[in-house]
Amino acid sequence: MRRLGLWLGLVVFLAIGALVVTAVAAKVVIDNQQAQARGVSLMSCDASVGPTQPGQGDRGTVDASKLDDEQRGIVALIISIGKQRSLAPRAWQVAIQAGMTESGLHNLTYGDRDSQGIFQMRPSMGWGSIAEVTNPTYAVNKFYNVLLAVPDWENKRPGDAAQAVERSGFPDRYHKWEPMAATLVESVGQVVDVVACGTGLGALLPPSQAAGKAISFALGEQGKPYVWGATGPNSYDCSGLMLRAYESAGIILPRVSRDQYHAGAYLPVRDAQPGDLLFLATDPSDPSSIHHVMMYLGDNKIVEAQQTGVPVHTRDFSFDERELVPQAVRPGV
Repeated sequence: MRRLGLWLGLVVFLAIGALVVTAVAAKVVIDNQQAQARGVSLMSCDASVGPTQPGQGDRGTVDASKLDDEQRGIVALIISIGKQRSLAPRAWQVAIQAGMTESGLHNLTYGDRDSQGIFQMRPSMGWGSIAEVTNPTYAVNKFYNVLLAVPDWENKRPGDAAQAVERSGFPDRYHKWEPMAATLVESVGQVVDVVACGTGLGALLPPSQAAGKAISFALGEQGKPYVWGATGPNSYDCSGLMLRAYESAGIILPRVSRDQYHAGAYLPVRDAQPGDLLFLATDPSDPSSIHHVMMYLGDNKIVEAQQTGVPVHTRDFSFDERELVPQAVRPGV
């Protein structure tokens, strides 16, 4: 009887656990459906690309784990109001980065001159009364109001959009919190894979907007078959994938990998940044022997259309890889 009781207890425990998991999953689905019904864009393709360098892809998660209860509450408020107003996740991220930079996501009652609140708004500059700018709900809505009036804000890097609202004397400082803000948009906002249209890049910074678009295109073609001579849309060879990826960004490359090697600026291969093209050759010192091209993603990863039987995919990459040409190419430069 005792053994039977233990088994019954275990079954009940597992059943309760299953119900909890199911409920959480159902809530995510319902929240996403409700958000979509309100017109909220749950995907912001390049909202979190940057600013860390290869090898630092977990920084956003680490920074997010250090937030205290007040900070997490303010993040939740930013996202909640963003959803209520049917704003895209890009707007939530901009607000989180601005708040973290200005106040550490705390509702401060002090600051430079008469600056106060989450975003260090100044009553003397027309942001509202002291009571208003220190009211978190007012402050978040006011921030969104000003952000929405910034021309083309949604196509700016999130830190640059934050600067356009805050007009700080230190415009680059908002970029520091980009990985963390993207992590919070995903985890608190229940947005799946906010980076690169469904495929996480870590938190890497392409050298240009064109590179970011090319990366997003190439990653979106994963799973399509390799066919020699194919240039899409249903199948690709190595250079065909690069051709279409950069074409999506407005940069026209030659058709074959050997010619693509001559279609941009050269840099030492170990200095490659996300979006740069890497090449393999039977004789790495002789560009005329190039037989393969791939796109570097940063963090020692590449995307490629490799060979027959292997679909477009990402994989781990080493700069000590055999046949690697010692120069990378940055298209469009």
